[in-house]
Amino acid sequence: MGPMIFRRIVIGFITLWVVSVIVFFGLSILPGDAAAIQLGQAATEESLAALRAQLGLDRPAYIRYFTWLGGMATGDMGISNAGGATIASLIDFRLIKTLELGGIVAVISVPLSIFLGLAAAMYPGTWLDRILTFGTMSLVAVPEFLIATFLVLIFAVKLQWMPSIAYMSGGESLWEWLHALAMPILTLVIVVSAQMIRMTRAGILNVMNSPYIEMAILKGVARKRIILRHALFNAIGPIINVIALNLAYLVSGVVIVETIFAYSGLAKLMIDGVQTRDFPLVQACAMIFCGTYVLLLLTADIGAILSNPRLRKPK
Repeated sequence: MGPMIFRRIVIGFITLWVVSVIVFFGLSILPGDAAAIQLGQAATEESLAALRAQLGLDRPAYIRYFTWLGGMATGDMGISNAGGATIASLIDFRLIKTLELGGIVAVISVPLSIFLGLAAAMYPGTWLDRILTFGTMSLVAVPEFLIATFLVLIFAVKLQWMPSIAYMSGGESLWEWLHALAMPILTLVIVVSAQMIRMTRAGILNVMNSPYIEMAILKGVARKRIILRHALFNAIGPIINVIALNLAYLVSGVVIVETIFAYSGLAKLMIDGVQTRDFPLVQACAMIFCGTYVLLLLTADIGAILSNPRLRKPK
């Protein structure tokens, strides 16, 4: 099992390197740069050239890439082109805000999804199962921005229960903090939970077709007892795999939701960096998101290997 995990770790590092190349050179082809944004349209060619030399933008792209990559490998994210502050200082607070949002969503969505998935599996074919199946399949097909738009229309515009912008000054009470974050949390919980509910139900029902489960049914064991005492433990591996994959999907959802609700997290900082052409900041944020995504995928792979002995056999 050790070589298989090591191979996946190596693949993860290769993925990060490929993403670094795509992000760096993809940003390089965007029109404009930090010098042009800072000095404006009235800037002269001499002032633009001087600022570009100061920011290091006059160097060839491949030199700038390897300089940036070497800094990232040693933990040095560099200096922001927009304000001159260190990128680490800019990211520090924003990363905590994003982790808070993602952590709350995970704490709510994971137990909720397992509970609803188990409920659907306990009563297959009933009205509860049909409602959950239809609802989750419909939500899986709807993008995050559309769900967020509908929630704003209903809860912020029509009912006026929740704010449409997750603005916080820093001195809020716990209730005010939760009230401000209610819309982005609700959006992400809906998006992430839909797929986890479906896959939890499917995993349980797949185990229910096993011979030993059929034997327990023939002996008259209650279906609820079979699921909670036997099927759940044998399906826990695939369920953990699905949870890890959907939490990885949460990384991309955070980018969209923070932008829509103007939440001051890492994703919002990255979008602002694109607008100001602060490419070192955007690159650092993108690598943090990609690294989190790869780490969660690695966790899903390791969970699948540990839960399924057949995956440990060399091919």
